[in-house]
Amino acid sequence: MKLCLKVATLVATGIAAGLWLLSAPEPAISAKALAMATGSDTQAGDTGPGDAERGASVFHIGGCASCHMPPDYEQPDTDSIPPLSGGMRFSTDFGTFVAPNITPDKATGIGSWSDADFATALLKGVSPQGQHYYPAFPYSSYARMSLQDVADLKAFIDTQVAVNRPNESHQLDFPFSVRRALGLWKQLYLRPGPVIDLDTEDPELLRGQYLVEGPGHCGECHSPRNILGGTDYSQWLGGAANPDGEGSIPDISPGAGDFGDWDKADIAEYLSSGFTPDYDVVGGSMAEVVENTSKLAASDRHAIAAYLKAIPTVIAKEDD
Repeated sequence: MKLCLKVATLVATGIAAGLWLLSAPEPAISAKALAMATGSDTQAGDTGPGDAERGASVFHIGGCASCHMPPDYEQPDTDSIPPLSGGMRFSTDFGTFVAPNITPDKATGIGSWSDADFATALLKGVSPQGQHYYPAFPYSSYARMSLQDVADLKAFIDTQVAVNRPNESHQLDFPFSVRRALGLWKQLYLRPGPVIDLDTEDPELLRGQYLVEGPGHCGECHSPRNILGGTDYSQWLGGAANPDGEGSIPDISPGAGDFGDWDKADIAEYLSSGFTPDYDVVGGSMAEVVENTSKLAASDRHAIAAYLKAIPTVIAKEDD
């Protein structure tokens, strides 16, 4: 009996140690790796690897303002950038998440972050303090972004107004409050590679894939999730429950419902003006998305449309 107990204890200890190692945050992206990837040379006195003008486009496709603006903020016009001071609350089955301050404020925002800190947060979901971020921050999509786009985005955010607003804690129950366990979640669901094998060298299709699967993070809302909150990639862009709790997010794969009848020009126009081919107008949370995509280059909207018409049609799973 004592021998069995010792063996069981050793096995349990080994399993716990293995899980602890597997759940460790990935190492941070180094400043040297960032500089090499972006072609900058900080030792030669560069101000940084990013370009703020290019970063504006990344900011809009990423929808950063939609989550990080203050609650109940009223934007004076569509061309202005709202304060990115956070505070918006998102209720989920796992608890309530509160968007953080991402202004350049050094005390409460990300003004003290290096470009490498920022890249590590977006691509690996790891904070400058070496802690996992919750995937309410859509790094599972941002992980597909290029280091150059990440650096450009940081450069753009650094030009915005610094706001001193302390961050609020998420309100999560056990076991979701255990951040270390997110390392195991990442082992299962963090996929930096392409979602769809397009088997093409068409630059427009590849650009659309990058925008949709990466910074645009369309799959975060338009793809269903399992009980652990992981994306069901077999149902990619096949529609999902509305995270706000009312209705559902539509299937935007080819051949699905009314959307399947839209051609590439229809989709590109919708992303520009918000008007559907039936002269209906965008509503709900998608209105904020279109507000962002309307600021993109027309070629990017056409690339997104080309990708959405090229991916496989999702066949809905029957309820058990």
